[in-house]
Amino acid sequence: MRITELLKQESIGLNEKAESKEQAIDKLVALMEAGGRLKDKDGYKAGILAREGLGSTAIGEGIAIPHAKVEAVAEPGLAAMVLPEGVDYEAFDGSLANLIFMIAAPAEGADVHLEALARLSTLLMNPGFKEALIAAKSKAEFLKVIDEAETARFGTPEEENGPQGGEAQEGNGRQTGAEQEGNGPQTGAPAEESRTGKNAAAESAPSGYRVLAVTACPTGIAHTYMAAENLENTAKNMGIALKAETDGSGGAQNVLTRSEIAGADAIIIAADKNVEMARFDGKPVIMVPVADGIHKAEELINRAVSGTVPVYRHDGQKNADSGVEENKDSLGRSIYKHLMNGVSHMLPFVIGGGILIALAFLFDDYSIDPSNFGKNTPLAAYLKTIGEQAFGMMLPILAGFIAMSIADRPGLAVGLVAGLIAKMGSTFANPAGGDVNAGFLGALFAGFVGGYIVLGLRKLFEKLPKSLEGIKPVLLYPVIGIFLAAVVTTFVNPYMGMINDGLTHFLNGMGGTSRIVLGMVLGGMMSIDMGGPFNKAAYVFGTAQLAEGNFEVMAAVMAGGMVPPISIALCTTFFKKKFTAKERQSGIVNYVMGLSFITEGAIPFAAQDPLRVIPSCIVGSALAGGLSMAFGCTLRAPHGGIFVLPTIGNPLLYLAAVVAGAVAGCLVLGALKKNVE
Repeated sequence: MRITELLKQESIGLNEKAESKEQAIDKLVALMEAGGRLKDKDGYKAGILAREGLGSTAIGEGIAIPHAKVEAVAEPGLAAMVLPEGVDYEAFDGSLANLIFMIAAPAEGADVHLEALARLSTLLMNPGFKEALIAAKSKAEFLKVIDEAETARFGTPEEENGPQGGEAQEGNGRQTGAEQEGNGPQTGAPAEESRTGKNAAAESAPSGYRVLAVTACPTGIAHTYMAAENLENTAKNMGIALKAETDGSGGAQNVLTRSEIAGADAIIIAADKNVEMARFDGKPVIMVPVADGIHKAEELINRAVSGTVPVYRHDGQKNADSGVEENKDSLGRSIYKHLMNGVSHMLPFVIGGGILIALAFLFDDYSIDPSNFGKNTPLAAYLKTIGEQAFGMMLPILAGFIAMSIADRPGLAVGLVAGLIAKMGSTFANPAGGDVNAGFLGALFAGFVGGYIVLGLRKLFEKLPKSLEGIKPVLLYPVIGIFLAAVVTTFVNPYMGMINDGLTHFLNGMGGTSRIVLGMVLGGMMSIDMGGPFNKAAYVFGTAQLAEGNFEVMAAVMAGGMVPPISIALCTTFFKKKFTAKERQSGIVNYVMGLSFITEGAIPFAAQDPLRVIPSCIVGSALAGGLSMAFGCTLRAPHGGIFVLPTIGNPLLYLAAVVAGAVAGCLVLGALKKNVE
């Protein structure tokens, strides 16, 4: 697929003006819709804004590439806009964006469009291309510039589909590792020469590339390929042979071979997601964000050939001795990251299982057998059985991925088994006698114990002969690690059970006023930092209580989390004078985000005016959480927002609690904010 197949004339805007980044996004989304690429304009815009929330997609030097891969896209496409006067797109170098390409990628389906998007990212890094597009006098000329540049770089469509195209040019003209195995930069099809732009240094380097690179970003659409292209072009200008592997949405391309890795002086990993690191064991490795590959290529290459890069040792730890350029996390931050890794992997099981269990109650007939409610009819019994199996995995998954976060893959099995021990409980070593319920706290403990036991085993086995390296991950770590973690968890289970049971009895024994206060506190915490530690602490507490059958707590937490975006959306609708036109347009999206329980939709507004927005949202969220508790609302699924309303206990009163909280937050914010001049 060619770039010009993705970009229609209806989706091109020349000589445009935009007063802000938000207005530029609105115009580009409209252009994308004009090209017929979208199923849901608002949903696509929400995806674009969510990506911008992670960091501006401006790459500097007057270029920005906003992108989203979401369900709202009907078919892959591009939109382009030229702004002669530029717009502030929050670029790292402070430059105004004159040329913006917006990418729309469907969430699922074939990835035939990815090569064209990768090519566009590649061409944008080349001198003269951007200037020619900005100078285009018509849309036809704009498309002609792209077509000519693509043909000059990658060949005509006929050439690409001929004997020298097809598989030889797979992945943006970048050969796969299998095709290049044993071949240095002097070998390969003409497509590879076109992609890398071979230079004299590469011609005279029989041992292979001097520097290798791997580039990757979470979406794998644009920045992955731009970083690779910039590193290769910069190396060419410096007279250094460099090859870059791209780990994009379409999979790894231009894969580094064993012989190339063996012959390289150093490896540059410019990535914002995990890449396969075991192959680089014993090589000097630099690890930086993907943006550094775009903006700091020369600095990275100079470091790579300086001979001062630390050697990477892969023993299962992600960054050990790897020269990672990042600050060491504090103990509290490390624990938080490990916990969140476990929680993020646990949530699909909790959400899926919880909703299926709730549906079982919805479709069952209570009058048949009240004691067997949820399994009286075949459909209800089937749904509840599946839901219970999924829900029952939450604690082992939590423990397993906490341990994996601490000790990488060797920790996974150890943590999973320890989590199972915590889930099952044990009468062994229980001073009080009888069964114990270690529950969520027991699984947390099991995960951390399992992870740190594996780390200890690594240290202990460091002095073993090299010949035993292969049996560590398949024999020593799992056998000894599982046994030790299980023993420790078994002995600690009773004490975790006491704490867990004490907390459960305390919550169940709360009177009406106390439960309302708890709901207010948890609801308010959801608005303090909107996705930060306070928000996550309340959310984790809610999911923990789900496992213990306290469904009212989770209901209060979700009610509090839904309020901030809805409050802001209401305020932008009914207090128009308090907001700019751009803010009012952005506020509409917050209706969808709030109803979907995406608290983070309020972050842009909170960041601009925290002293007014955050207190207002806290008031609204606390009210919603308190009312939810007062009304006795329950929630078995820890996500879904308005879309799981039929599975919520007392749904109409729950909706009333959310509406009341949102209106209160809106009124307080409207009173605090001043009119826009």
